[in-house]
Amino acid sequence: MVIGLGRFGYSVARSLTSMGHEILAVDSDPVVVQRYANEFTQCLALDSTDTEALQQIGAADFSRVVVGIGSDLEASVLTVLSLAELGITEIWAKAVSRKHSSILERVGAHYVVRPESDMGERVAHKLTGAMIDFMQFDDDFAIARTRAVPRITGRQLGEFDTQSKYGVTVLGVKRADAAFEQASPQTTIEPTDELIVSGPKSGVESFCGLLQS
Repeated sequence: MVIGLGRFGYSVARSLTSMGHEILAVDSDPVVVQRYANEFTQCLALDSTDTEALQQIGAADFSRVVVGIGSDLEASVLTVLSLAELGITEIWAKAVSRKHSSILERVGAHYVVRPESDMGERVAHKLTGAMIDFMQFDDDFAIARTRAVPRITGRQLGEFDTQSKYGVTVLGVKRADAAFEQASPQTTIEPTDELIVSGPKSGVESFCGLLQS
């Protein structure tokens, strides 16, 4: 179930639908619901802050619910609270600020995303060095895709001792015109390689900083 059909909520619902999932989409605006009525399995106009209304549509039967409400902070918080009261196993919620995120977590959200902030950080990392992509999953875990640079080419990954020095793991290496393959300490880095690195955010940034220094 996806609640809130703004840009974020609609994008999530549409992506899940394209993957073959059946989606119950909910929004408080009947005009929005009518606009998307034919795109999802079911589309309902509903006040999601009303726990009883959520019960009536069978919200408690869903193990995962995405709350895409962002601009109306009160509705966002009350909706998450209502879902938590219904015992939803996984509540994913959109936040527009750090404070909003903290409140959502306190009232029952299991996963909080901040699309604008997350995208901004990803772009910043991509602009400032060898990183091709960067994704942070929570406050202390990240995965980066980064380019090999001349100073590390021709050397084996084991030489860098990434676990003890940076606390990160090089998960895979992509050769030119080839799929990603699992990395090992014996993997020799070639000039056109790309690396997938995971671990604590600070360690990933430090390791990727080594590559661009």
